[in-house]
Amino acid sequence: MGANTAKDMRRVFAEWPVSVPRTGMVVTTFGESIPFVSYMLSGDLLLLERKTPDAQGARRVILGFDSIHALKILDAIEMPRFTAMGFQGVN
Repeated sequence: MGANTAKDMRRVFAEWPVSVPRTGMVVTTFGESIPFVSYMLSGDLLLLERKTPDAQGARRVILGFDSIHALKILDAIEMPRFTAMGFQGVN
């Protein structure tokens, strides 16, 4: 993942629309899937909160945006709501 991808991923989280629940799953470059129910930002870091602890008992994870490979949205949400994150429809 390049620097631009990390910057874009940060923008997605920073501009998350109020109409979209702040829940989902982050897939890291380490191959780990991290479900989250809330998050916070600090510079180039993302703090994720899990609903239940992982196998080691951790409920919160801090990672750099350059460690994010993908973001999965688990809720059924209409595509037009994502325009607030900068996405555009293609005709």
